[in-house]
Amino acid sequence: MDHGDHVKLVRPAIPTPPPGATWADIGAGEGAFTLALADVLGPGASVIAVDRDERALVRTSAALTSSFPRTRHSYLVADFRATLPLPELDGLVAANSLHFVPRAEQVAVVARLAGYIRPGGTFVVVEYDADSGNPWVPYPFSARSWPRLAEAAGLLDPLITGRVPSRFLGAIYSASAQRPRE
Repeated sequence: MDHGDHVKLVRPAIPTPPPGATWADIGAGEGAFTLALADVLGPGASVIAVDRDERALVRTSAALTSSFPRTRHSYLVADFRATLPLPELDGLVAANSLHFVPRAEQVAVVARLAGYIRPGGTFVVVEYDADSGNPWVPYPFSARSWPRLAEAAGLLDPLITGRVPSRFLGAIYSASAQRPRE
């Protein structure tokens, strides 16, 4: 996959981002989807990359500065399964990160992450389209399973928004759901 594929997965889940939106990339890793998020949100947006690997986040920050200089960005070295010091977000992307959370904990983690999103904001996942994993992707959840997971976590209107082939587990999909308006 390349940057175009990453954007192709994220863009349909965020069709009309408001100017100056604040989003987070949860489990950002090397920043592939952080860069896609910055591309989709456009100049003036704010992107927060969250990951346990500070070296990866420093590289991601440099890539954002180089490729998207008009996007505000910061990073947070943290385990996304713990409480995070995040501002209220317009949305977040969890791309290839939730499959590291044991299945029995996924609903609680998604619900906790959704709590950082403003009412009516968007939760986006990018995940391998499989319900059984392997040592490298231990707990994926398929596009068919996302609606149940989203709704169990208190999110509304789960929607599959994209799909690209992958030589690893067949395909990767993107999906979204909304935090309820209060």
